[in-house]
Amino acid sequence: MSSRPTPSASPPSGPSPRPPRRSLLAAALAVTAAASLSRAGTALAAVPEGGARRASGTVDHHSWATLADWRAGTRAGTAVRDGRRPGVVLDRPAGTLEYTDPHTGSTARWEYATWTSPVHTLSAPATEIIASWNAHTPPGTWIQAEVRAAYADRAHTPWYVMGRWTSGDAAGDIRRTSVDGQKDGRSAVSTDTLAVVPASGARFVSYALRLTLFRRPGGGRTPTVWRVGVMGSEIPDRFTVPASKPGEGAGHRLSVPRYSQEIHKGQYPEYDNGGEAWCSPTSSQMAVEYWGRRPSAADLAWVDPSYADPQVCHAARFTYDYQYKGCGNWPFNAAYAATYRDLQSTVTRLRSLNDAERLVRAGVPVITSQSFLAAELDGAGYGTAGHLMCLTGFTKGGDVVVHDPAAPSDAAVQRVYKRRQFENVWLRTKRHDAQGRVKGGSGGVCYLYFPLELSAAQRRALRQVGVE
Repeated sequence: MSSRPTPSASPPSGPSPRPPRRSLLAAALAVTAAASLSRAGTALAAVPEGGARRASGTVDHHSWATLADWRAGTRAGTAVRDGRRPGVVLDRPAGTLEYTDPHTGSTARWEYATWTSPVHTLSAPATEIIASWNAHTPPGTWIQAEVRAAYADRAHTPWYVMGRWTSGDAAGDIRRTSVDGQKDGRSAVSTDTLAVVPASGARFVSYALRLTLFRRPGGGRTPTVWRVGVMGSEIPDRFTVPASKPGEGAGHRLSVPRYSQEIHKGQYPEYDNGGEAWCSPTSSQMAVEYWGRRPSAADLAWVDPSYADPQVCHAARFTYDYQYKGCGNWPFNAAYAATYRDLQSTVTRLRSLNDAERLVRAGVPVITSQSFLAAELDGAGYGTAGHLMCLTGFTKGGDVVVHDPAAPSDAAVQRVYKRRQFENVWLRTKRHDAQGRVKGGSGGVCYLYFPLELSAAQRRALRQVGVE
């Protein structure tokens, strides 16, 4: 059904092609051997044990996107570029790095420069951190995003790599990749999520983010990073969540294109086994086109002309994570959306369907991640260990209107799901699978895509859910 990282999905009639993301995360967190990563970095602010109360269900989303944001960071070889869309670029190399791409086997030397954010103190201690970014990476360039967090006892994590990313995959480019095996005994990274070891009782209280921009030596090209968002959260372990009452979004629907992942079964199996697992890029493409953007004819020239909706194949190819071997990496989907003209994106968590109603009412669709048994979501007709949908509206009674890419055809993509059922399978963090085993849920994770130029209502709705 999907290759969504937390957890990865399984087809309705078969086992998941990989262990679910949350199972992988739990296994990684169970390993307590310390691992040292890369260079030493900025000292982070810490809160003494007991110095801050843990709030239940807290979400702290912080972004860097303005000229003032970029100027506030520490630069080593990078420069801040002003303009309609401020960002950081590689100005002069701070050094060179020899990188062997684990997915191509090729070794190349790259020039690099860095930008490091000021320390951000979380509004409440967190158990998870997810970073996302918006960038332009011409051929022969790429970026790496890292996070270094402080624990409440003033100890720090290593610099954890949250992604090595480039928009393309031409000869000579690196392959987009998450990085496995990162852990320090109290926390670990699973694909795109940094989480504490539950048994340790540890909490993150602050963090810094570092961007490293790479290019081929002597080249004049540079990556440009326009926006970075980091979401820290502590969502309580729960099988059920409080029910919300219909609010301001009831009766409001958005006109979003409808695309089915299922019509792509067997197409380009090198990208996560073909369309059966393409819920995330299919949902991303629907939201991208809602905002009036789409790939050009030249972009789609590589796709077999007999395939319908070639842009879905395109989205799958350019969201693919070569380490995870799937198209469901959350930040990679957000980064893909932001390659389109004047589109921005971020990964965050919402607290209830009322948050989603505010966004839909303002004209912003919400891509949600959920997992469920067939009996837990009436009308779906399938169960899944993890699946992405595009939430596009609400009925007058408050039920949820989604574009579900698991539909058998484009025409059947729009579905209405019962409000209480949908809210629970999306927001919960614990669930039981068909065998009665306890598994994880996304805890309200979503992608938000929105244009550079926002209406006052859109800006207000995003601010209300913590996105500036």
